Amino acid sequence: MTALPDLSSHALASARWRPAEIVFWVLALACAFLFPSRYLIMTDIVRLALFALSLDLILGYAGIVSLGHAAFFGVGAYSAGLMALHGVINEPVIALVAAGLVATVLGFLTSFLVIRGVDLTRLMVTLGIALLLEALAERYSDITGGTDGLQGIEMQPILGHFAFDMFGKTGFFYSLIVLFVLFLLARRVVHSPFGLSLRAIRNNPLRAAAIGVPVNRRLIAVYTLAAFYAGISGALFTQTTALASLDVFSFERSADLMLVLVIGGTGYLYGGLIGAVVFKMLQEFFSTITPQYWQFWIGLVLVVIVLVGRARIHRWALWLPNLVIRQFAGRKAVVAIPESDAS
Repeated sequence: MTALPDLSSHALASARWRPAEIVFWVLALACAFLFPSRYLIMTDIVRLALFALSLDLILGYAGIVSLGHAAFFGVGAYSAGLMALHGVINEPVIALVAAGLVATVLGFLTSFLVIRGVDLTRLMVTLGIALLLEALAERYSDITGGTDGLQGIEMQPILGHFAFDMFGKTGFFYSLIVLFVLFLLARRVVHSPFGLSLRAIRNNPLRAAAIGVPVNRRLIAVYTLAAFYAGISGALFTQTTALASLDVFSFERSADLMLVLVIGGTGYLYGGLIGAVVFKMLQEFFSTITPQYWQFWIGLVLVVIVLVGRARIHRWALWLPNLVIRQFAGRKAVVAIPESDAS
């Protein structure tokens, strides 16, 4: 009889905010004041973090692999661009939600194809969907602008008061607020009974079905939710850059997303956020040193991560913060390595 209370207390404990999480978001906000000349790259990092978060929901928690997640990113980007270009919805926040809902519909319709296969089949199906949408966008160039993309996009001020500026300050705060709100929603989802059932499906779908978990319905639901997040990320891309071209559907965008999660880890939400920061910093650093061969150096970093192990690198990186916490707080380190990374 004590199993259920123990399980409930464990779930409540895991859902509590830890000091390290609060520090993470405080530092994210502080970057706006510490690096006032880097708003554009920081906005790019925030968009990529939200995009990675969307993939982590299906890969890290449900075990659904995807090489075509850019399909939803692209649909969200073009939806936001077309609504702004033709004045369908002028308010950016409402247009953002509308673009996310368009991607949600696509995610729901394609989820029935994705859940039917296993890993290799899912890779091919998701990649095929993205390539098909890219081909359709190129085919109907009178709507999408073809290889030139949408031209003449002008974004209205956010809520009628906060206009987008060329330095990217408004875009950064706007994107960061959207990321934080959606992160709160994702955090609530993964720590709910729904999230626990997703972990059961990822670990052993047959056993999950045997104990009464509706496997297919759970996978459809989380895949649709991930599509909404990816669509929001794509809409943020269009709204903060006033651009939308065929590149939003590209395979490279989906591949970069996988690299972000390889760097940051999967199954604990912050993996995509941390991976986005590290990936963009490495990309900028190596492209400054060797503009033609930066992909080689990032590939080398990925090899080191695989050989050394992310858990060990994580312990090395957190050695100094943990030491400071022990000295000033008088207690053990509060930063723990997620179970998914320790494996």
